[in-house]
Amino acid sequence: AMEKCYGVAKAGKNDCKAGAGTSCAGTSKVDYQGNAWKLVKAGTCTTIKTPKGPGSLSPKA
Repeated sequence: AMEKCYGVAKAGKNDCKAGAGTSCAGTSKVDYQGNAWKLVKAGTCTTIKTPKGPGSLSPKA
């Protein structure tokens, strides 16, 4: 199973429907953009560490 994980994608590497201001996959403008998500293995999102903190199951500001 997979889950959406926000704030872990590198710029341009997010999966589809990243949120307001983006249209689809590969549209995030900055690394670890809070409203951009990437599909990850279920149960691993919040354990992913980034320079901006851990991944989130909901959009981050």
